[in-house]
Amino acid sequence: MSLRSLVAALLVISAPLVAQPRMSAPGAPTTLTPQQQAARAIYQQLVQINTVDGVGSVTEAANAMAERFRAAGFPAADIHVLGPADVPAKHNLVVRYRGKGQGKPILLLAHLDVVAALRSDWPRDPFEFTELDGYFLGRGVADDKSMAAMLVANLLRYKAEGWVPERDLILALTADEEGGGSNGVGWLLEHHRELIDAEYAINEGGGGTLKDDKPFFHSVQAAEKVPVNFTLTVLNTGGHSSVPRKDNAIYQLANAIGRIERHTFPVALNDVTTQFFTQTAKVEMPSLAEAMRAIVANPADTTAARLISMDPRYASMLRTTCVATRLAAGHADNALPQTATANVNCRIVPTSTAAEVQTALEQVIGDPIVTVSTRGGSRERYGAVPTAIHPTLMAHTQALTKEMFNDVPVIPTMSTGATDGRFLRGAGIPTFGVSGIFSSPGETNAHGRDEKLRVKSFYDGLDFLYQLVRRVAGPDATKPIS
Repeated sequence: MSLRSLVAALLVISAPLVAQPRMSAPGAPTTLTPQQQAARAIYQQLVQINTVDGVGSVTEAANAMAERFRAAGFPAADIHVLGPADVPAKHNLVVRYRGKGQGKPILLLAHLDVVAALRSDWPRDPFEFTELDGYFLGRGVADDKSMAAMLVANLLRYKAEGWVPERDLILALTADEEGGGSNGVGWLLEHHRELIDAEYAINEGGGGTLKDDKPFFHSVQAAEKVPVNFTLTVLNTGGHSSVPRKDNAIYQLANAIGRIERHTFPVALNDVTTQFFTQTAKVEMPSLAEAMRAIVANPADTTAARLISMDPRYASMLRTTCVATRLAAGHADNALPQTATANVNCRIVPTSTAAEVQTALEQVIGDPIVTVSTRGGSRERYGAVPTAIHPTLMAHTQALTKEMFNDVPVIPTMSTGATDGRFLRGAGIPTFGVSGIFSSPGETNAHGRDEKLRVKSFYDGLDFLYQLVRRVAGPDATKPIS
């Protein structure tokens, strides 16, 4: 789940929750360089391969990219298309770019799978790659085939230029990020960790925010919430609907959901969100900036928390959140319900656990008839407690942002959605989302109809990642930055 649009939305509270559609986006280049042309062709090829779970094939996309690396002269031993044998459509691509062996590799990560897109919902085929009015349109153009195309194009460019980094680079294009990761990064860690083990990873989840079509913030994702689904279940003997009783499964479930709706988890800041609110306070409106400084000084400040929480985007940065997303009940129109269930999707702060949240839900509901159980994603912690952004990566991100984007602030952030980074962090591989891809809040509509990305933003991100990887993996990676 790329999350650049979520990060962008978090950073500009004055923007509307749902961005209004634009007729055009400024700044698209009229003439492409050879490198841009090559990247665009890769981008188009990836978008036009349907990689929806159960419908398309990530393996097809992985093989298509593997063929490009073979044609460029990468050794066969450094190109791996692999995944669970019983899920042939969900295989991953791992490519190693050999350096001088000075230090552990850097992992470059993007996912190839996308969420479903019904043709009837779109004004055009979602799996056709369209360029229109300064945007690229199609399923996956923002989440996450843009970054996948950039990383592939840049590694091929490094090879053509004959560049030899100080350390190896590893490219991993994964399956199943949108479906939970069990066949993607999770599978690679369990079965072939040696192929992707690295000092740290560069992933999606970060990016830039535009305000009035100009760069405003550049975020580096250093933490993310953990998604866990809980099932609420009420069982009953049922009976004839002509003889109603007080013990009705639907009513009991509805009461439990209402209690969850009214419950607010306590503020739970970590090192990353503390930095986020501290730095965002420097540019926010005065009243909100004061509340942000107050919550950093005292997370128990209920007045500050209430003010910040007036915007749901900031509220989700403060604490664990749980929301009902699905309901099912009853078996006949003329019978009392024997079963009622609900799915409650929680996004848990990385300093908490699924077990802690389950206990909290049970206490909030306060009804032993309503059982609470986890449905997938129930491991105690996917990610470790957030740690500082790797200093070399941060220093070069700041320097390059200054060069390319008018010296806008670089702010550490915690994604409220989830990426493959949670598996890597849980396995001891620090992971940071940084891309150089800028968008206005809500603009990309990732996971929604007419997903899009600015043409200019794609080529800016291509150049940013090309230079960033060269700097962090090259001969000058350990030198001070002026």
